[in-house]
Amino acid sequence: MKKKLVYIVSLLIAGLFFCVTNVTAAKTDMVDVSNHNGYMTVSNFQDMLNNYGVKSVVTKISEGTYYHDYTAANNIYTAQQAGLYINGYHFARYTTVEGAIAEANYAAALAKSDGLPVGSVLVTDVESEQQNGLSRATNNANNKAFMDQVAKYGYRSDVYTMSSWLGTKMDVSQGWIASYPYNASGKQWYSNHHSWQWGSTYQFQGSYGNFDVSQNYDNFFTGGQAPLVDPKSTINNNVDVKGNTYKAFTTYNNLGQANVGTNVISGTSWKSNGITVIDDKPFYVIGVDTLLPQSSTTFNRTVVVNYVNNYGVLAYNSKGQSIADSNKTFKGGTSWQTNDKLIDLPNIGYAYQVATDEFIPIKYAQGSGYTGN
Repeated sequence: MKKKLVYIVSLLIAGLFFCVTNVTAAKTDMVDVSNHNGYMTVSNFQDMLNNYGVKSVVTKISEGTYYHDYTAANNIYTAQQAGLYINGYHFARYTTVEGAIAEANYAAALAKSDGLPVGSVLVTDVESEQQNGLSRATNNANNKAFMDQVAKYGYRSDVYTMSSWLGTKMDVSQGWIASYPYNASGKQWYSNHHSWQWGSTYQFQGSYGNFDVSQNYDNFFTGGQAPLVDPKSTINNNVDVKGNTYKAFTTYNNLGQANVGTNVISGTSWKSNGITVIDDKPFYVIGVDTLLPQSSTTFNRTVVVNYVNNYGVLAYNSKGQSIADSNKTFKGGTSWQTNDKLIDLPNIGYAYQVATDEFIPIKYAQGSGYTGN
């Protein structure tokens, strides 16, 4: 009897413990995914929405200026098809304001080409060894530069970091903070921020593997705000909030075929990584497999002569004739401002105008700067 009583009490205790461990989780409002989770399907996300209360997804877009997450485009599409809000994040490696701007351009261009909707959040994930050795002021300035630059593409932004870095490595007024308690039951950690990531090994029955999960405290990640810079994202019937008309321009892929659902709006600025010519028509490269016709844009660019140092290249006039001794001026590594579109010169092909009736063929000029309409 005594042994039986002990056994019954043990079962009751075990049952109580079992119940506690299965109901003591914070909310799973948001899940972040990357290539580590593979290609997420519509059914994966629908299971999260219907059975776990997930409202939004944050998918990895990029890292530094060298890595593009190959699952991003798929995850953006499938999350939307499942009825979830979709956002993106960039794993930061920057150490300077210039580097932060470069990474912002890289991340935003990829986000555009992957289909991340204008108005979504593009987070900067700041937790790498590069930032660990920087001062608090430097990290603050770099993070601001990243977010300000991302806004130019029509995205909202936020800082994700670990709790131990708050107030020491950087200041974050309202961010996405990671801190993992042993037991998240009933906790409201970092409730003055947009979101608290409380777990990194959460498992959903309808998906394979471990997931990072977060509890949201506002609607920042669920479409609660308009883009910071691009008011035209709220326009209807080709009229913006000020009553001005606008036009949407079609983008093209690397084969010159029209992309579906990736139109860009007049008045917005885009970073161009180069120029390509397809079927004798010039296009600006504004993303992975995303090209904008020169005819859709205005032009403001600095070109650098791409040639051996101390040696120059010949310039040509509008008739395609070489200009004597011009190679003494246009030496390798020198920079030249050009405000005109590419010109198709006779027998030369497309060239940049760098002076009055002086042009440099595009094969000898490396461009940088913004294009827009």
